[in-house]
Amino acid sequence: MSRILDIWSRMSSTSSSVMPIRVNTLRCRTSSDVIRAMSFAPSFESAGSVTKGVVSGQDRLPKTSQWFQERLPLTLATDGSNMGPMVTKVKKIGIAGCGTIGRRVASELDAGSIPGATLVALNSRNIQRAKEFASTLSNPVPVLTLHEMAQAVDLVVEAAPGAAMNDIATATLSAGKDLMALSGGALLERDDLFDMAERNGAKVYVPSGAIAGLDGVASACAGEIDSITMITRKPPGGLKGAPGVEGMDLDAVTEPTVVYEGPVQEACRLFPANVNVSAALSMAGIGPNKTAILIYADPTVTRNTHEIQVEGEFGKLTIKIENVPSPENPRTGKLSALSALATLRRITSHIQIGT
Repeated sequence: MSRILDIWSRMSSTSSSVMPIRVNTLRCRTSSDVIRAMSFAPSFESAGSVTKGVVSGQDRLPKTSQWFQERLPLTLATDGSNMGPMVTKVKKIGIAGCGTIGRRVASELDAGSIPGATLVALNSRNIQRAKEFASTLSNPVPVLTLHEMAQAVDLVVEAAPGAAMNDIATATLSAGKDLMALSGGALLERDDLFDMAERNGAKVYVPSGAIAGLDGVASACAGEIDSITMITRKPPGGLKGAPGVEGMDLDAVTEPTVVYEGPVQEACRLFPANVNVSAALSMAGIGPNKTAILIYADPTVTRNTHEIQVEGEFGKLTIKIENVPSPENPRTGKLSALSALATLRRITSHIQIGT
């Protein structure tokens, strides 16, 4: 693609009488190629050419709405049609954590699947593992310390175990850089991190994760809310290792069994790798001490299931999600990684959809 753009640049700059060339679509592997292609668009048009769009790997991801796809910020038309605004700056992304979610997000960024974002660094407690993964990327990036990465990026995606949240968030926010926190439960104990973000002009993003409907919850909270309850059912094996089931023989569970009932605040402490979605729900709603959650070890289900019930002056809202567990990590649903990718897409877009 870079070679094609070089040739096109020379052709368009030599004469306005260049033979008309019609281009239906340019598919660019990297964000830099996308930006270059966009900058050449006026030259294409002046040479009698017509470009129908500049696409940066967006078809590698499951589609969002067709309407939104037609208006992605890195999509451009010079034939007079209105395909949306252009991005003027590519966000530099660093990823802290090279587990299931971190690797998926890194791979999509490397493939150019997020218009307006480019991967520039990785961080992991297991440095060798991170370096091995980085070497598999089409455009390998360095493995940096948290402080080095914070200086090199615009936004850090936290995709590490909850115990690492403090170090990741502190290094990122103290440098005035934005943070996407996937371990939302760990944030509930650290109000000071939000103060740090405000002082340094940084933003904290908490994706929906493996649930849906947070826009409706946020809208409902503009009025009076009576209650918010979340009911989570997971295969017993998906709860192994959680402090909340310590001493319990999950292999012996033969029927749906309640392993926790109470406020989200305590649930996130007892199940730090299992119910981060409840933290996001509580932040969007009435807080972690007023939001209730029931957690079942359920051998009758094969998917991680979440049911959300909200009641208030608006009426009643019920949402049910059945997530396919990740083959690499049964504690994590596939939707969690997709939610992180969707959040990155929203951050870099000039179009915001939903509440």
